[in-house]
Amino acid sequence: MTQIAHAAVLESFNAPLAMRTYPLPDQVEPGAALVKTELAGICGTDVHLWKGQLPIGLPVILGHETVGTIVELGAGLETDWSGKPLKVGNRVTWNSTTSCGRCYYCAEKRQPTRCPERRAYGIGYRCDQPPHFLGGYAEYHYLRPRTHIFKIPPDLPAESVIGAGCALITAIHGVERTGIAWGDNVVVQGSGPVGIAGLAVARSAGAGRVILIGGQEHRLKIASEFGADHALDIAQLPSSADRIAAVRELTGGYGADVVLECVGIPNAVVEGMEMCRDGGKYLILGHYCDAGPVAWNPQVVTRKQLQVFGSWSSEPRHLKAALEFLRANQTRFPFARMLTHRFSLHQADEALRTTAEWQSAKSVIMPG
Repeated sequence: MTQIAHAAVLESFNAPLAMRTYPLPDQVEPGAALVKTELAGICGTDVHLWKGQLPIGLPVILGHETVGTIVELGAGLETDWSGKPLKVGNRVTWNSTTSCGRCYYCAEKRQPTRCPERRAYGIGYRCDQPPHFLGGYAEYHYLRPRTHIFKIPPDLPAESVIGAGCALITAIHGVERTGIAWGDNVVVQGSGPVGIAGLAVARSAGAGRVILIGGQEHRLKIASEFGADHALDIAQLPSSADRIAAVRELTGGYGADVVLECVGIPNAVVEGMEMCRDGGKYLILGHYCDAGPVAWNPQVVTRKQLQVFGSWSSEPRHLKAALEFLRANQTRFPFARMLTHRFSLHQADEALRTTAEWQSAKSVIMPG
């Protein structure tokens, strides 16, 4: 008899998710796996998808930050991406995206995040076609062949993995591209998950002073716990000029060596470049969605001799690095504490609203 399972489905933008049931696959194809979902994180991108701010096909099961337990392995899938043996009962997580591995960007330029065939769980797969379960807001998740699966160490809580979510691997990729030298003054624009992750990565990379600028008292408290030397509240520094002046004052009048944009607001880019010292670096990390253009004078880049970087998503090696980072730094960077709000699968709408209204540090769905 075919088993069925539940999922929260986005069928229309700006509308409540629908609870649906789909059949589980009778057989898992070679190289694939079926996983029982333990935790599914709510990412800010999910909110943008819910609001129709990214062009995707519907219906879709949202959720690209997921931890689960293997219940069935397809033939030939014997190890994870790192070469560790896999078996039924293992806790795993996975890269949400897959790339072709053979195109110009994958094979020649070694930038698989720009692969034209790149697809993402919880974003790029319709759920009205088998195998249906291709997003985290469901009782089960089907992992297609070529998914980059990682076994979670037994001493690493699932809450730490989801608390870090895709924000940590995004930050690792971005800082890797930008570089932070030992003792650098670093500014982080944004106190959401990407900003907190950027703070942690900058601190571990050897930053001398880290200044985080954001909002919501509970988020700024987390920033302080993660090692921010200064967590500046935008409510107390309401204008761009105020914030730029504060950064200059805290950096001896020069500005920061590196500024990490982690908010996805166009005006923040204009402001952040002015926070850089002459000859500094600016990383645009938070603009996954198209938030529109902004008036900007490119002479700022030449006048200040800035290096400006962009970074998109991450690669499998960044997830491997993230898991090792989380395991080694559970006390120093307590990402598990980011999980402030937990919801059942039937409360997926409430979870999205809570995230959209900035009420949580991190919301998570627990389908079981």
